[in-house]
Amino acid sequence: MSDFSEELIRPTTEDEQGEPCVPSGTGMCLPWLQKHIETIATGGRQEKDFAQTTSACLSLIQEALLKHQWQRAAEYMHSYLQILEDSDSNKRQVAPEIIWRLGSEILYYHPKSSVETFNTFADRMKNIGVMNYLKISLQHALYLLHHGMLEDANRNLSQAETWRYGEKSSSQEVLINLIQAYKGLLQYYIWSKKKMELSQLDEDDYAYNTASQNMLNHSWKTSINLCALIQIPGVWDPFVKSYVEMLEFYGDQDGAREVLTNYAYDEKFPSNPNAHIYLYNFLKREKAPREKLISVLKILYQIVPSHKLMLEFHRLLRKSENEEHHKLGLEVLFGVLDFAGCTKNITAWRYLAKYLRQTLMGSHLAWVQEEWNSRKNWWPSFHFSCFRAKSDWKEDKALACEKALVAGLLLGKGCRYFRNISKQDHQVLKKKMKQMKKSVKKYSIVNPGL
Repeated sequence: MSDFSEELIRPTTEDEQGEPCVPSGTGMCLPWLQKHIETIATGGRQEKDFAQTTSACLSLIQEALLKHQWQRAAEYMHSYLQILEDSDSNKRQVAPEIIWRLGSEILYYHPKSSVETFNTFADRMKNIGVMNYLKISLQHALYLLHHGMLEDANRNLSQAETWRYGEKSSSQEVLINLIQAYKGLLQYYIWSKKKMELSQLDEDDYAYNTASQNMLNHSWKTSINLCALIQIPGVWDPFVKSYVEMLEFYGDQDGAREVLTNYAYDEKFPSNPNAHIYLYNFLKREKAPREKLISVLKILYQIVPSHKLMLEFHRLLRKSENEEHHKLGLEVLFGVLDFAGCTKNITAWRYLAKYLRQTLMGSHLAWVQEEWNSRKNWWPSFHFSCFRAKSDWKEDKALACEKALVAGLLLGKGCRYFRNISKQDHQVLKKKMKQMKKSVKKYSIVNPGL
């Protein structure tokens, strides 16, 4: 492999022990580094040339990474390590993290890299700049998990969990909690496997009791590791989901509800649509009242109006006895179809076509006009152009019919999209198209006399 990775894993030879050796300041000896430094011109320009060399080298590494030229990046990385000896203390302080991020990326993708090479690099980098120890340990553990080495990953996290370095350990409390949480996530994975094994056993079998006890032990360990983290403001989706699943499995519905409610509504936590999705799904499993479900999805609608749950939100609003909810139901459908990613969603168009007709039949023209006024200048070209009509009819005739009904109700029978679709001759859709023309004629919000 490259000089870079070979330098990381090979031991110091007897010849090198006699050569001038530049120490890294952390016990890592870099015998080749002296050669790089000696090539820099002297005469008062050494520091300037050193900075230019490392800066140029970093640019070349970044370029190679962008082009996925892993071997070339590794060769430049071999030279860039001299940044550890920079006379600028600020550069020297941030250098270990830069080296780790670049080096780990190279070793992850290099075709000749191996787990052993990566492990050696990670272990050495942990000792260069102690403030990076926890970050590197965590990323090292994730690398091992990716390669299916669960025991090694767990061992790595356990070592990091007990890491202390004088007073600096207190400033990294969140990182330590994160290490413990990932350890808990690993234990959750083991617990999940045991849960699956348990489901295949007979409850009267002796093995069932043993497996059940093992599960309980793992859930207790996992709870301890996860609970501390999710109290800290942040986005902790996988940890919250795992913790709630275990709470539900052991019948602690109140505990699960409290965790999800705090995660969704605590103002100290950042806005997170997933928090409301998890709470909604939990309440739905509990068969919570419709009003409660609506209140949760209403917040999700304000954050992500195009979310797939918005169609479910519309159905809940439609079934409500509150007229304000009925009005909101119309707003939600328009909101979903405002987004380009939803233009082909036949369910959304079907709901809107049906609900528009119901709303107009119910003498709520003002609701429709309120939504349409803010869209009438851009929806026609966005949804109802001649090009759209032809492509929709070619790709999905049912979708085209639903859109044509909406176009006719909003723009009248003179709308190009409506005219284009209504003149099509299709036996299967003939009845639907006849009903569409009748509905447009009767309920269109456009005054035929204009």
